[in-house]
Amino acid sequence: MDTSYTRLFLRFLHFGLLAWGGPVAQIDMIRHELVEEGKWISRERFNRVLGVYQLLPGPEAHELCVYFGMLAKGRIGGFLAGLGFMLPGFLLMFTLSWFYAAYGIKSPLFSGLFYGMQAAVPALIIRATHRIGGHALTDRWLWAIAVVAGVGHLLDLHFLITLSFAGVAYIFAKRRKFFPLAFVSAAFLGGSIFYLMIKGVHVIPESFGLSLEPPSSLRLFFSGLRSGLLTFGGAYTVISFLQHDAVEVGRWMTNPQFLNGVALSGILPAPFIIFSTFVGYLGGGPWGALILTIGIFLPAFGMTLIGHRTIEKVVENRSLHSLLDGVTAGVVGLIAATTAHLLKAAIIDLPSLVILGIALASLYRWKEKGTVAAVVLSAGLLGILFKQIFLGT
Repeated sequence: MDTSYTRLFLRFLHFGLLAWGGPVAQIDMIRHELVEEGKWISRERFNRVLGVYQLLPGPEAHELCVYFGMLAKGRIGGFLAGLGFMLPGFLLMFTLSWFYAAYGIKSPLFSGLFYGMQAAVPALIIRATHRIGGHALTDRWLWAIAVVAGVGHLLDLHFLITLSFAGVAYIFAKRRKFFPLAFVSAAFLGGSIFYLMIKGVHVIPESFGLSLEPPSSLRLFFSGLRSGLLTFGGAYTVISFLQHDAVEVGRWMTNPQFLNGVALSGILPAPFIIFSTFVGYLGGGPWGALILTIGIFLPAFGMTLIGHRTIEKVVENRSLHSLLDGVTAGVVGLIAATTAHLLKAAIIDLPSLVILGIALASLYRWKEKGTVAAVVLSAGLLGILFKQIFLGT
């Protein structure tokens, strides 16, 4: 394509400024402008490329931008396109994170706003879990894997153990090799019991106290990188992994703070995964925000810039399809269990329960481009109202 690096960057920066409404709306915008109008590639090729990225970890809309940038100007073009798409959301979230860390939510206005938005976040996750699960849980084996993964997460079993089992188990289940499936299941059960006996079991902890020692830059980077590599099924799946690292293990933020970050992400023109910037900021300040964001977006850049052609060949392997399907089912279970943690932090009284109900009903009723942002902002306004009228604060 006959374009300069500057024009390519500005075009995808424009996409980033208009990236409201979540991944579905973002993908539709890219499809309309670059395929329907721009004729960069055919509709059929676009659908195949999208299918590849849906099998891989990372936010699909961002990966598509890297892909189109690479088509236009090679690897440098891919990097500039991906950077342009994520930059507006990153700068906005960085600024909001700074404001949140510097001034907090001490005023009644901000306290009510975040009170309402916190109550809406579980509704976003419940709706996303239903949507992802509807596509991912296509047979009884995948449903069983999701349930096992959810229970394991509630029992505080490490998610890497669960997801490893999920992928391998579904390969055998799909091929109807029941003896290896039984052996893997027994090994998983025995290993899980041993792991939990050594570690000690606690089911849905009441709260997580903050750690006095901030996380290192290396820890923040690898937390982001690991989360970025495990985001099968869409950006909402990263919630479980970052909540585990930041709240349960690292304890550099609380569940209410985590909910605030997710809520802010829902109102920005950005890939939803940009809430990782907020998580990093609360862990390590400005450098922590940058480092964790780099870690979490690195796979999204690398998948295309380094190995897209190889990946297109690999994903044709049926065993890999089964492995990824099993892992995705496990992730659905993890998200469902994580929602239980976040519900305990968000729904603390009757008004917050009412806000949750209204937000959930709205998300199921309306599916327009700006619904998520509208629901989160409306929930914040309701929070201010309820705080003033019913709670007297």
